[in-house]
Amino acid sequence: MAEATANGLGQHTLHAGHAHEAPAAVARADAHQEHPIKLYLVVWAWLFILSTCSYLVDYFGLHGYLRWSLILIFMILKAGLIVAVFMHMAWERLALAYAIILPPILVLVFVTMMVFEADYTLLTRLAFFGAGP
Repeated sequence: MAEATANGLGQHTLHAGHAHEAPAAVARADAHQEHPIKLYLVVWAWLFILSTCSYLVDYFGLHGYLRWSLILIFMILKAGLIVAVFMHMAWERLALAYAIILPPILVLVFVTMMVFEADYTLLTRLAFFGAGP
């Protein structure tokens, strides 16, 4: 603005020159995406259903790997719904989604690998050193 005033142009002339840009800037600022309430209600219903299934695992008395597998599957599905819809990750750029979702998936892969490695290590120790005192 100081350059325009120094060149002899008044404030009115300066703003008049950029008047055609103002509506576009306002349109860009006001343009935001609103999701229908039905989407949130459907997600809420799915969260309720998945939570009910998680509680039914305990109610029916499932034990062992089946119990923990089902609980973890329901937990991951609920977390995925929450992250995708309520944290708006479904509408973000793919790079941002990968930056947030990929690390927990890799952690689960590495934990699974460690579980198998632990079983192998225990089996090897029992084979070579015996059951112990």
